Amino acid sequence: MQPLVVHHPAYVAPLPAGHRFPMPKFGALFRRLVESGLAPEARCLVPEPASAALLRRAHDAAYVADVLHRRLAPEAVRRLGLPLSAEVVRRSRSAVAGTVLTARLALEHGLACNTAGGSHHAFQDAGAGFCVFNDVAVAAAVLLAEGSLRRILVIDLDVHQGDGTALIFQDEPRVMTLSVHCRTNFPVRKQQSTRDVAVDPDLGDRDYLGLVRPVVERALDRFAPDLVFYNAGVDPHKDDRLGRLALSDQGIAEREALVLEACRARGRPLAVVVGGGYAADVEIVAARHAILHEVAADLAPW
Repeated sequence: MQPLVVHHPAYVAPLPAGHRFPMPKFGALFRRLVESGLAPEARCLVPEPASAALLRRAHDAAYVADVLHRRLAPEAVRRLGLPLSAEVVRRSRSAVAGTVLTARLALEHGLACNTAGGSHHAFQDAGAGFCVFNDVAVAAAVLLAEGSLRRILVIDLDVHQGDGTALIFQDEPRVMTLSVHCRTNFPVRKQQSTRDVAVDPDLGDRDYLGLVRPVVERALDRFAPDLVFYNAGVDPHKDDRLGRLALSDQGIAEREALVLEACRARGRPLAVVVGGGYAADVEIVAARHAILHEVAADLAPW
């Protein structure tokens, strides 16, 4: 099966030379999917950048206004880790809208993938760790407000804890946040997810997958979500610049198959966001993000 793919050219915004955030990877991922036939034109959709009203579903009105008008205090911009340029603001709005659209497509078709998203370090009133707006939190809040869903599960397998998402939904029983992350990695101060699994550095394929499988399957069975968001960060890879875990390409592929098959077997719609992945060569990290699409293409229809 080929998932529907959501992409916007604005997902790539210019950054200063030498910046550690691999912004070009989003464009490189989309090109790879198109050139390999994994994202045929008929299955690609372009979102409209999110409005202020949409962003306020999960963020404070004052923070939204300060970002959109580019008037964050210097210390807030430093915490963000990205320049607050017009292009970065547009990128952030587009990524949020992309995840909202991805969720709606997943509900209709079973599986959809955003080629950006997973900005899980953004809090209600602040950005952090290269994350301006929390796209999954906005999308979940929008769908819950519409009243069509009772329960949403966020499976976050990025190597870093989804601290912003955890805090935003800490008092929301309709959202379960599951984060499997490296205990010694960013953020230094962790938040409390519904279920946190902190693993030691250098964990490899076998041990990691043996740990993740029962945790994911238990969450799906016990919480019985109407929709699943999957942060498919590839920064647990052994060669990731910011990772500290030790998964191989094959381990990433088995992880993606695990999540896809667990959701499909239970009839749970799945909305995928890319999450983290860091390398000096963006083509390498784009290839790691593309593994999920390659695995999905080998599965039977949802």
